[in-house]
Amino acid sequence: MKLSQILRAAQIDPAKVQGDAEVTGIQLDSRKIKPGNLFVCMPGMTNDPHSFIPAAMEHGAAAVLVHDPAALEGRVGALVGPEDFREAIWRICDAFFEHPTRNMKVVGVTGTNGKTTTAWLIRDMLKALGLRAGYLGTLGFHLPDEERELSNTTPFAVELYNLLAEAREKGVEALAMEVSSHALKERRADGVEFDAAVFTNLTQDHLDYHGTMEDYEQSKLRLFTELPKQTQKKFVGALNVGDPAGDRLARSLMSSRNLVRYALVEKIGTKIDTQLELAGVATWVKLDSICLQLASNEYGNYGVSAFLGGSYNVENLLSATAGMLALGYHTLDIERVGGEVRPVPGRFEPVPNEKGIGILVDYAHTPDALEKLLDAVRPLTEGRVITVFGCGGDRDRTKRPKMARAASERSDVTVVTSDNPRTEDPQAILNDILPGIAPGSESVAIIDRREAVSYAVKLAQPGDVVVIAGKGHENYQIIGRTKHHMDDRELAKEALE
Repeated sequence: MKLSQILRAAQIDPAKVQGDAEVTGIQLDSRKIKPGNLFVCMPGMTNDPHSFIPAAMEHGAAAVLVHDPAALEGRVGALVGPEDFREAIWRICDAFFEHPTRNMKVVGVTGTNGKTTTAWLIRDMLKALGLRAGYLGTLGFHLPDEERELSNTTPFAVELYNLLAEAREKGVEALAMEVSSHALKERRADGVEFDAAVFTNLTQDHLDYHGTMEDYEQSKLRLFTELPKQTQKKFVGALNVGDPAGDRLARSLMSSRNLVRYALVEKIGTKIDTQLELAGVATWVKLDSICLQLASNEYGNYGVSAFLGGSYNVENLLSATAGMLALGYHTLDIERVGGEVRPVPGRFEPVPNEKGIGILVDYAHTPDALEKLLDAVRPLTEGRVITVFGCGGDRDRTKRPKMARAASERSDVTVVTSDNPRTEDPQAILNDILPGIAPGSESVAIIDRREAVSYAVKLAQPGDVVVIAGKGHENYQIIGRTKHHMDDRELAKEALE
């Protein structure tokens, strides 16, 4: 398509257009530019993106999309003001890639905790039903026959649309994707034509970015209030009304009939609360399996079993079930494929050993997630719970003592260590964490994460469970701005040897 055709199809009116060119692709990274590509200079990047225009041109860029008038001088391209840029870029991408999600089932999952597991379980269920299903989120970009890492849970719009177009080209029929609050606030996922979306919960996180819980919540809610206006699909929202934010959203959307309101309940009778479309209660929870009794006034009572461990996965399995109902699947389909789902990498993931020690690696990195994780571990533990955790640098400092409180109140021994210190002094991070340790509880601080994991594993006796929290599936540690290889599962195996 020519640049002029793309702009018309996107229905945007740039402040200035200069020249015209045949566009073969769209890229945000000058290093990925191929001949004929449109180079996008996104506002708000760490470095001034206009400074990379010469490099993009050397790689064959045919045109540029800029927000600085001076950058357009002598070049083919378009000028869009910073205040209109995010709206323009998703419209341009959607137009160029010819609406990549229009003929694909797409379900988005948002919430503070449970996004990854819920999206992963939905992907597994869709796959078990015979669809070529994909996943996009914290664990990367997973197509039926390949996978790769991503730098963000929800990539920036240009990268996201490239991935969505690739998924369509490779025959993906259904996609489960995580949609982060950052992405929703920055309009990265605008234009994606969601069939359904799931809201899991809202607890404190990312206040370093959002500033207030109100802004954090409003960003999440855009997935249910603003993005459905950008598609002609019949959008259905699945909302956890057992969470206060989910309940508030459900009440604000009462005029819409396209809702699956769900919640965990204490007991399921012959008829559930009319304010719910789906209710669930756990009939058993083990280290490696869960069984849910479910009920809906439309479909009656039924059950879903899955090979997942821990009580906090009960709500994740319920969220995934609600998401499948929102996509239009029958309870009989969900009941049939529940046994096909498997644990998510780095989420309540056991490290097998012959020493009689339980070792679990989990991504829990918020106070609420850590509480739920340890509350799930305690009933499954014969001996002591030994918890290793840290807090990331350059992130919300207010949650650090809260993490310490959550861990120390639920553990027999707490080992405080480094997570991804990034550009902060690791000792300064520990100094923020340690005041939150519950008085009288046993704890130790070891800055080096490898040493901390080794200490915890060697301390453990048969019947104890060592919980290594915070990094989960990640196979790196960020020190400064550099990623160094480090995998908690490997560290545990080293300590066992």
